[in-house]
Amino acid sequence: MICREVEILGAKARTYVLSNYEAIDLNRRRAMVIICPGGAYKHCSEREAEAVAIRFNSFGYNALVLYYKTSEQYWDPSMTEFSGIWPKPQMQLAQTIRWVRENADELNTDPDKIAVMGFSAGGHLAACLGVMWQKFGDQEIRPNAMVLCYPVISSGPKAHMRSIRDLIGLDDSLLDEVSLEKQVSEHSVPAFIWTTRTDQSVPYENSTMLRDALDRCGIQNELVVYESGPHGLSLGSKEVMPPTREENFEVQDWPQRADAFLVKVFGSRF
Repeated sequence: MICREVEILGAKARTYVLSNYEAIDLNRRRAMVIICPGGAYKHCSEREAEAVAIRFNSFGYNALVLYYKTSEQYWDPSMTEFSGIWPKPQMQLAQTIRWVRENADELNTDPDKIAVMGFSAGGHLAACLGVMWQKFGDQEIRPNAMVLCYPVISSGPKAHMRSIRDLIGLDDSLLDEVSLEKQVSEHSVPAFIWTTRTDQSVPYENSTMLRDALDRCGIQNELVVYESGPHGLSLGSKEVMPPTREENFEVQDWPQRADAFLVKVFGSRF
């Protein structure tokens, strides 16, 4: 395992890269998932970080967890002044993708098989690069696919406004730009999306709106809506649950489903 921590535009990137062996293939180049934990753009949840990286390692992927820029305070509706962090996290993720491609040989990674993966607000961050990567750089920062887990997508009636406000502050001129169902184009990348119908924090309609926009533009996608489960399930297993929460067996197959989707997009994991 190649474990490194590097700083990219002030963000911390931690790698979980599988080693190559002469008995198997010293030249193997694997697909990479870049994981953006959730946390309402306020913090990065450890429940959606290393355990997810290790799970995707078990399928044969390399992984990287990005601890991106987050807000220094929660937005409160009574505030009259509040500055957000847009687009700092987006630029950090963009440059992380570039860094992976520039160091692909050292990281045993195929530069044409890079997926961004995000949870909740981290899903919004990942989707920003998947949907409108051109705003943040050239072709070298374009991911090849995205995996979005109960993602924040919209700034409209179904928005998780705490995430949106921690991102853009009180600058309403940015509301349409960060409402990602409005930003999908023929240049957006394939997406695997999952959520639960009973998510009370980020309504599942965020995911269906993005699915519908991708369909209109002819972008390959798959949406899985599980019937029950609260927000923030991560892997759904006891491993990632705090003591007061039970594991959710229904959603535990999402990594396998995401893997199958990525194999369809990439052709293979390596």
